[in-house]
Amino acid sequence: MGAMSIWHWIVVILLVALPLFFLLRKPPAGPNRFGAEPGRPHDFPAAIASFFRNYAAFSGRASRSEFWWPVLMTICVSLILVTIDRSGVMDSLWSLAVLLPMLAVSARRLHDLNRSGWLQLLSLLTPIGLIGVLVWYATPPRDAGAASAADAGSRQGAGPQDA
Repeated sequence: MGAMSIWHWIVVILLVALPLFFLLRKPPAGPNRFGAEPGRPHDFPAAIASFFRNYAAFSGRASRSEFWWPVLMTICVSLILVTIDRSGVMDSLWSLAVLLPMLAVSARRLHDLNRSGWLQLLSLLTPIGLIGVLVWYATPPRDAGAASAADAGSRQGAGPQDA
């Protein structure tokens, strides 16, 4: 075994240190800079309709259900298409058709966490970046406004009521 060359260190930095730098940074403090809350959680049909309605909308925010239902749908459709067509042509066409909306809903999901949509590129830096981005996708939103509104509501309900 020899010493590690400069190229080994570059690979280590790109695959380990760079993703960790972005994953461990806190999102900006204060209210969410990407708009109002996405609203109530979606059921399956509403999430799929929103997925295709916002085909290339990279602005705004997406709730967890608005993200995870389309992910489940694309995986299921891909599995069905691979089973039907062993050549993979239909699956490739399907993957190409849903690439842009998946990138858009992923960016909106990261916006819900007050993070830039560009951070989904960390998933290309495996394995640390992929695991970190998946954790972000599953994380509930962090709204400074929602926390202060909940505190105000609990304080308002705790005091005496005016008649």
